Amino acid sequence: MNDTIGVDISKASLDVWRLSDRKHMRFSNDVSGLKALCKWLGTVPIRIVYEATGRFHRDLEAVLSKAGHGTVKVNPARARRFAQATGKIAKTDRVDAQMLAHMGSTLALDPTPVRSKDMHEISELHVARVALIKDRTACRNRLDTARNRMVITQLKARERQIDKHIAQIDAELIRLIKADPELARRYEILMSIRGIGPVAATAMIVDMPELGTMTPKEAGSLAGLAPVTRQSGNWKGKARIFGGRSGLRTMLFMPAVIATRYNAPLRKTYLALYGGGKPWKVAITAVMRKLIVLANALIRDDRKWTEINP
Repeated sequence: MNDTIGVDISKASLDVWRLSDRKHMRFSNDVSGLKALCKWLGTVPIRIVYEATGRFHRDLEAVLSKAGHGTVKVNPARARRFAQATGKIAKTDRVDAQMLAHMGSTLALDPTPVRSKDMHEISELHVARVALIKDRTACRNRLDTARNRMVITQLKARERQIDKHIAQIDAELIRLIKADPELARRYEILMSIRGIGPVAATAMIVDMPELGTMTPKEAGSLAGLAPVTRQSGNWKGKARIFGGRSGLRTMLFMPAVIATRYNAPLRKTYLALYGGGKPWKVAITAVMRKLIVLANALIRDDRKWTEINP
């Protein structure tokens, strides 16, 4: 990319800072503002760096990607850590836009694929489902301690309502995935792996669209399942996993437990580790990592697990 631009996004406006000439501009975050921004940017491809801001960045990335620019969506926490590392304590819209431009250039960030409209719908439904699961858990915890009849009645009604909403979301998720040939094939491949069910398959489609394009090491690292060495001088701590996509990591826990029973190759991995004296969590984490690596390889090769493990 010939230049890098940082964009701080809010509901009403877009603060833009161009690295080459240190020019700052502000545009409205609507159709007319995006049109004016595209005109200001010109036709030469530029790296555009912005933070993920839910629905407020969708129109921006769709319009700029269509115009041929390289859109780079970054995690807000990562962007803030970069700002702190460079000594940027102040936080204003203009400063944030400037920091994002420097981040994109310094780290040579590559453009990220723009999600389709259907993928945005699927992602929003998936996030809503995760929130409902948390609501149901809270509801059940309150039921365990409730004694008042009215409170118990209302909590049970709420639990039934949540279950109904989850079922509706699950049905809509499957419908949207199967309506897209590429997503339907990914889902079919993931579901062929013993241990992976509809919920985990959907989570992998939403949270790791990169599956099929990475090396095994990259896949494990992106999911936050690659052990990180901790060493300083003569001190050497235990390697631990952290970072990555925590939501997906949480979703893979139960599939890994199921795989240790019904997936022969992964059961063998689990028994070799656990039987060899490794802690249970370490063995399960290894199976979770194997699941991600396996999914990445199968999608890359466009093959089902059952085709190579009948």
